[in-house]
Amino acid sequence: MSSVAATAPAGAHAQDEEIVRVYVWEVPVRICHWLIACSIVVLSVTGFYIGGPFIGVFGEARDHHVMAIMKVIHFYTAIVFTTSILVRVIWWLSGNMWAQWHQFFPVDGRRFEGVFGTLRFYTFFSLKAPYATGHNPVAGLTYLAVFFLYVLVSATGFAMYSTMAPVGGFFRHFQWLIPIFGGVQIARWIHHIIMWLLLGFSVHHVYSALLMSHVEKTACMESIFSGYKFVPREEYEDERAYTKKRHTLAHD
Repeated sequence: MSSVAATAPAGAHAQDEEIVRVYVWEVPVRICHWLIACSIVVLSVTGFYIGGPFIGVFGEARDHHVMAIMKVIHFYTAIVFTTSILVRVIWWLSGNMWAQWHQFFPVDGRRFEGVFGTLRFYTFFSLKAPYATGHNPVAGLTYLAVFFLYVLVSATGFAMYSTMAPVGGFFRHFQWLIPIFGGVQIARWIHHIIMWLLLGFSVHHVYSALLMSHVEKTACMESIFSGYKFVPREEYEDERAYTKKRHTLAHD
């Protein structure tokens, strides 16, 4: 099935531009995105409680088990979080042209030049950012850094859990990570700092998506629900032709 749907009305775009509806974000990408986003919220709330209990109960603690419940929720949500990251990384190799790894690494001249062009736009030295149907080059690099934080927060989390995991259980095997992080307490500190970095990024991410959806008029924000963006046909065809040419040269 073609990734381009029927031509859409130009709306706020220039009147002489033909706008096409393009299927950019596939179902696995959108599912992983929302699972990761929801997991960060749940992990943050339960993590705050584990670090500093803020729910008071009456009577004996043994009759309530609030901490135990929070730890269970935190642990299983961490599995969902980590699994979603692994699936998204696998989709770097299996997805469409906007989901693959080269959207995150500026491996060709066009993406590399686009980094500086996009930075000029973000710093108000240019009125127009280099066009990109998927992630722009700066966003791709930012998401690459965020994925590194995902890996690090997962590793520190499993390192800490390994100290209380059942003897002989699978998660005991993560104890080798503890010396790498300099001990459990430092791993906990790194885990906590990354949580704040991810929460800060989440605020920026939502703001940027809303801003670019308004500025570019491509349904950027809506696309993470529907998968579709509205883009100029000329820009879209040019990007597809360049990508196809690059893949052909890479396999020759």
